[in-house]
Amino acid sequence: MTKKQKKTRTRILITLVWFAVLMIFEGQIAALSESAAAAVCGGNTARILPVTRLFLLVIYVPPYLLIGHDVILRALKNIRNGQVFDENFLMMVATFAAFGVGEYSEALAVMLFYQIGELFQSYAVGKSRQSITEMMSIAPEYANLLAEDGTISEVDPDEVPVGAVIVVKPGEKIPLDGEVVEGESFIDTAALTGESVPRRAAPGEAVISGCVNGAGTLRVRVSKAYEDSTVASILEMVENAGSRKARLENFITRFAKYYTPVVTIGAALLAVLPPIALALSGQAPRWSDWIGRACVFLIVSCPCALVISVPLGFFGGIGAASKIGVLVKGSNFLEAIADTTTVVMDKTGTLTVGEFRVTRICPAAGDETEASLLELAAYAESLSTHPIAGSIAEAHAAAVARGEAEPLRSGRVTDMQEIAGHGTHCLLDGRVLLAGNAALLKENGITDDKITSDIEKHAGTVVLIAFDGVYRGAIVIADTIKNGAVSAIADMKAGGVRKVVMLTGDRRKAAEAVAAELGIDEVHAELLPVDKVNTVETLLAGQQGRDMLAFVGDGINDAPVLMRADVGIAMGSLGSDAAIEAADIVLMDDDITKIARLVRIGRRTLRIVRQNVVFAIGVKLLVLTLGALGIATMWLAVFADVGVAVLAILNSMRALKEGH
Repeated sequence: MTKKQKKTRTRILITLVWFAVLMIFEGQIAALSESAAAAVCGGNTARILPVTRLFLLVIYVPPYLLIGHDVILRALKNIRNGQVFDENFLMMVATFAAFGVGEYSEALAVMLFYQIGELFQSYAVGKSRQSITEMMSIAPEYANLLAEDGTISEVDPDEVPVGAVIVVKPGEKIPLDGEVVEGESFIDTAALTGESVPRRAAPGEAVISGCVNGAGTLRVRVSKAYEDSTVASILEMVENAGSRKARLENFITRFAKYYTPVVTIGAALLAVLPPIALALSGQAPRWSDWIGRACVFLIVSCPCALVISVPLGFFGGIGAASKIGVLVKGSNFLEAIADTTTVVMDKTGTLTVGEFRVTRICPAAGDETEASLLELAAYAESLSTHPIAGSIAEAHAAAVARGEAEPLRSGRVTDMQEIAGHGTHCLLDGRVLLAGNAALLKENGITDDKITSDIEKHAGTVVLIAFDGVYRGAIVIADTIKNGAVSAIADMKAGGVRKVVMLTGDRRKAAEAVAAELGIDEVHAELLPVDKVNTVETLLAGQQGRDMLAFVGDGINDAPVLMRADVGIAMGSLGSDAAIEAADIVLMDDDITKIARLVRIGRRTLRIVRQNVVFAIGVKLLVLTLGALGIATMWLAVFADVGVAVLAILNSMRALKEGH
């Protein structure tokens, strides 16, 4: 509890004891007041009742002021500022009116239980903010700047220039994004990603700000200024999240804006019009009864249960998402993900690792073996810097390590040419060696029926190898599917997502092979970045009612699509800055299994919030009706206000837990 909450708790406990004593000895106090009044009035019976009430007022006002003085002060301050109709005003007027009609115990009870509800509400809000606050605590306080002479000085992170070297000691937060230049350690990324397993950091590897260094000392070369760093971007997103309200939140804000004044005016009319009508008809008006009913109206009209529990529910959902390493930029996006029925996903880097591997080696008929074909391919690509060349070199090195192939000998390859869009042309021991597509082989006069069958048979990138005028076989290179991608798609569908769509620039056969393995419902292949936007536009046009479409991507070319979708989800650790900036939701690592968990959190949160709205409005309308008919007492009104608010807040706090 905060210091302010502890003070409020003390006031509540003192007033509660005071109130209990007054209630236990209520009869004796009333009798004592009457006898004292009789003595003061000297037998004048007409003055006994007013003096008795004055004695009771003196007894009940001190505990009332102890517990309610801050409410009265806030109400008066708001009235001065032109903000009349709020819960402070309603509580002040209702309790003053209760004192006016002699309902002293009810007036004290209303203020006491209102303050209990406020304390509970304050504690609940603090609890729901805890996970967000923990994320805010990732901000580094200083950076250890390494000077050229080897001295280290503590400076503010935003004073460290790009290219400078900082020292991160064991247990310290990494203050800026950069690359490790010296030292090895394990990095705790739990604050950002929700992942409890530390990640290894070694020279040449990138590290991001906000993580905590383990046991080793690291020297890191800064790659981004503080204002552009990961931690600064996250903090800005968190700070701006509260300004993006869900439709339901906006509805409640508008509802409370009109509901409270209408009910307040209704209470005033209820206190005045019926007694006047009764007086005009010749009956006794009984003003105190109608003012009591108006007090019930005022107490019940307090919109605390709605205006607190609804945003609290959404805030709890955002907190639950942050615990699993998912940053939601606003409650409107949490509401949108709850209504998502179609998830569109980029392939490379999202569903697949984004790293090409040799998946098959297919020698042509004859004495060619997998080892000899891989060796030819390795020689052909030995001087190339293309990613495909790197994957072939990696496969050959692995084969050498296993003793299945011979190491490459330098000097055997000459006249290397890289032909854009076709492949490589070189001489191996003076004879022509080709590695590329069918067009390259055809230009060099090499045709074979098996070339066409190898291309059509295999999914992925097919590198055709020809040596000394003869087709020798094909190397199939494909992007590998991420661990957990299959289960992630299945979990999304189990969670209510009706359709999963994959977009990719790869050729159709490779895309369809990945889609079949993952259980994707619809595939759009061979797309340019502009084609992805057009495809999403078409899919959006096919959505019905409140159905939402989410797009998941990680590259800079995904930024336009992320902005166009109803909900844009970006990968935080591998994604580009442009994609993260354009997205509405950021996965702080590249674990797409969290999407299904996020959908569950969103739907659970929305269900809880809707329960609160129906429950609060239903109870209030019922008690308002009973109050107008004179059936509801102030005690019931207190329950309809404070009790309903406490129950709604308790229900909202369930959103803090991840949905299952």
